[in-house]
Amino acid sequence: MHGRGNARSSRALAVSWRPATWHPRLDMGRLLRPRSSTTSRNLPNLFLFFLFVGPFNCLASYSRATELLYSLNEGLPAGVLIGSLAEDLRLVPRASGSRDQQLPAPERASVERNPPLSFSLASRGLSGQYVTLDNRSGELHTSAQEIDREALCLEGGGGAAWGGSISISSSPSSDSCLLLLDVLVLPQEYFRFVKVKIAIRDINDNAPLFPVSQISVWIPENAPVNTRLAIEHPAVDPDVGTNGVQTYRLLDYHGMFTLDVEENENGERTPYLIVMGALDRETQDQYVSIIIAEDGGSPPLLGSATLTIGISDINDNCPLFADSQINITVYGNATVGTPIAAVQAVDRDLGTNAQITYSYGQKVPQASKDLFYLDETTGVIKLFSKIGGSVLQTHKLTILANGPGCIPAVITALVSIIKVIFRPPEIVPRYIANEIDGVVYLKELEPVNTPIAFFTIRDPEGKYKVNCYLDGEGPFRLSPYKPYNNEYLLETTKPMDYELQQFYEITVVAWNSEGFHAKKIIKMQLLDENDNAPVFLQPLIELTIEENNAPNAFLTKLYATDADSGERGQVSYFLGPDAPSYFSLDSTTGILTVSTQLDREEKEKYRYTVRAADSGKPPRESVATVALTVLDKNDNSPRFINKDFSFFVPENFPGYGEIGVISVTDADAGQNGWVALSVVNKSDIFVIDTGKGMLRAKVSLDREQQSSYTLWVEAVDGGEPALSSTAKITILLLDINDNPPLVLFPQSNMSYLLVLPSTLPGSPVTEVYAVDKDTGMNAVIAYSIIGRRGPRPESFRIDPKTGNITLEEALLQTDYGLHRLLVKVSDHGYPEPLYSTVMVNLFVNDTVSNESYIENLLRKEPEINIEEKEPQISIEPTHRKLESVSCMPTLVALSVISLGSITLVTGMGIYICLRKGKRHHREDENLEVQIPLKGKIDLCMRERKPMDISNI
Repeated sequence: MHGRGNARSSRALAVSWRPATWHPRLDMGRLLRPRSSTTSRNLPNLFLFFLFVGPFNCLASYSRATELLYSLNEGLPAGVLIGSLAEDLRLVPRASGSRDQQLPAPERASVERNPPLSFSLASRGLSGQYVTLDNRSGELHTSAQEIDREALCLEGGGGAAWGGSISISSSPSSDSCLLLLDVLVLPQEYFRFVKVKIAIRDINDNAPLFPVSQISVWIPENAPVNTRLAIEHPAVDPDVGTNGVQTYRLLDYHGMFTLDVEENENGERTPYLIVMGALDRETQDQYVSIIIAEDGGSPPLLGSATLTIGISDINDNCPLFADSQINITVYGNATVGTPIAAVQAVDRDLGTNAQITYSYGQKVPQASKDLFYLDETTGVIKLFSKIGGSVLQTHKLTILANGPGCIPAVITALVSIIKVIFRPPEIVPRYIANEIDGVVYLKELEPVNTPIAFFTIRDPEGKYKVNCYLDGEGPFRLSPYKPYNNEYLLETTKPMDYELQQFYEITVVAWNSEGFHAKKIIKMQLLDENDNAPVFLQPLIELTIEENNAPNAFLTKLYATDADSGERGQVSYFLGPDAPSYFSLDSTTGILTVSTQLDREEKEKYRYTVRAADSGKPPRESVATVALTVLDKNDNSPRFINKDFSFFVPENFPGYGEIGVISVTDADAGQNGWVALSVVNKSDIFVIDTGKGMLRAKVSLDREQQSSYTLWVEAVDGGEPALSSTAKITILLLDINDNPPLVLFPQSNMSYLLVLPSTLPGSPVTEVYAVDKDTGMNAVIAYSIIGRRGPRPESFRIDPKTGNITLEEALLQTDYGLHRLLVKVSDHGYPEPLYSTVMVNLFVNDTVSNESYIENLLRKEPEINIEEKEPQISIEPTHRKLESVSCMPTLVALSVISLGSITLVTGMGIYICLRKGKRHHREDENLEVQIPLKGKIDLCMRERKPMDISNI
């Protein structure tokens, strides 16, 4: 099958070709061929030319285009030769004759053409699935993917245009199924653009298939001969033409049917069932056969389904009696209501067509109708009244059986009445219980063995023994009442309950030895008593309601049942004594309401009793418990414990340390009471822990940069919609001694001042001015000289409070020269004071004649040794005004906050401050703190710009 000989034979069976018109003068290969090129180098030029030269491309395609048409069967294996493009395009001679032509196609193409031919698909597309193209020989073969015509064309459908290397083309109106290929033949000298059409021929590889396995057809039984009925769900065959469905037949025609097939304009065949004989549903109501669909293939394939032909009923039968007359005998002592006979007619139809009703004929006397009752549905004849002595002995009853649309069937019933010679026993009742119109009334709470009635049994003939018994169900007993004969007592055997059964019917039966009997029916009605209390459906009634309800809001409808009847079972409802006054209960309907608005935050749960009482005497009642839960609504905003919070925090507090807790509450519950805190004034320094409400600072705080912070904190609950509130947070930073004094004057250790020898003792020479960024005691500065150098440097003294340097003793001739004072500027911080030092240079002379000399002295002067013992300086303010400025703001702020630990520390500081102030006030009344202002200092002093100081 895969050999070349077999391939050639397959091709010879189904290959045809036709070349398109070709104009040799319009040679696209020459148009595109460069002066010196190879076939491989021409390929890019060829595709660029098709891409950019639109109109010329169309012209070239037309002039060198060729169309080939092949055909083959579907389902062929791989390797079957479809056709040779080189031979069919006459690019090489056909394989016959010379030695060269006996060569294989690739070698023959390379021998006869130089450069050799090259065949390729315009694009890959689906080519690898169904066909393969030999690039050298141009031979087309089937691929490993088997071609299924039904899968390609019936499912793919629609005509596909030339677009890829392979397209599928089919037409709904025809059986054609085409594979369309675009093939390029190169090199340029032999360029062809070939359109190849491969027609896929159908083979009979699909059997007809019915959509359903069971097909039902209904035909009325009065359908005439040659009636045609289309059979729904005809068979479907994916194959086309003669391979499709051609005919239908039945496996068994039952001698009543045949099949015919009609074809419409689209070629679809529909089977029709034809009635060939008279139908009778009463004879046979259903026919079952196998319907077979057969296609036209060779050999043909079959498909089958079960065909059920149902025969529907019509009213074509009337009622019929099996007999025309029946004889009936009735004894004169027959009991009223006893069936004496039954007539039955038959209608062979179905459903409503077979409904039969029975009735007396018009000639039946009324006396006979009054004596004998005929059931119109069942045809049963009963004794309707007692047979008297004057009743006729024979009755002729004409009975009709009526059917829809039919003449009634007739039967005659002859009734003969036989009179009884012997009389039955007699039953004489004597009632003890209350009896009215044949009904005995008993109370349901009557005790056991309560007597109801006496019965005397008599034999009219006086010669037969009479027995007596009780027939029927109930808590009753009939027993002989000794010592009397033929006397019987009827009494109860157990307590009776009206709620279980209200009415009883029993029969006292007496019969003698001859078989004659008598009956006495006793009807007993129980009287209800109030023996049942109302019963609630649930002893615990659990209710819920949202708070802030509307006034008179509905809560529930109470329901209690009472098994008693009448007013004894009428239930009224009442609130228990523990119910709050704003709950209301309608006594008749049991509707429970609340008249006021409930607040869950005020009270969440209510528990009280309700009563259900009947109207009996005495009344009975039962109690149930109402448990009402008030559900929360988001009606409370978060509430801060204070509107303003103030926190005192020492500066340099570590980052994310706990500053303080912002306490907030929300009276709501659950999600409505969940509170989230956030800073709303966009502070990127402070954060709040939502769960704990802890306020923290992200960074360490410096009082000297900012002494206080004001935040607005918002608390938002989790309700929908959410409620919120805000609070003001003030953070005050407490100073710690973290800044040493800063010396502002003198500005440099190399600056100096000229001191005239004529300066009087006690005169101010200069001053040291320093500031401290801290506050309070941390900012109180003390000045002291801790090192001296010069001819007689002890001649100068510094004021420990003001920093003023004065001349203590008159200057002598030996005091001329440079005096250097090392001044220590110290604060009073706790626990350890901080300090700075500055060098004060004083040049004692009449004038400064050589500045460079002094500068050299300053540079060469060795360091000054610090005195081991520094003077003890205590500096306290003496003016009350200054005390209030430095101490009172702290005192007021701490008093407001009333924080225990901070208040204690601050109070101790105030106490020490006041004690020191009093002591120094007594020692030096005129001593005061002098804080020099910037304007007070002569800032004109510069290095190498000495100022003369003298006492003028």
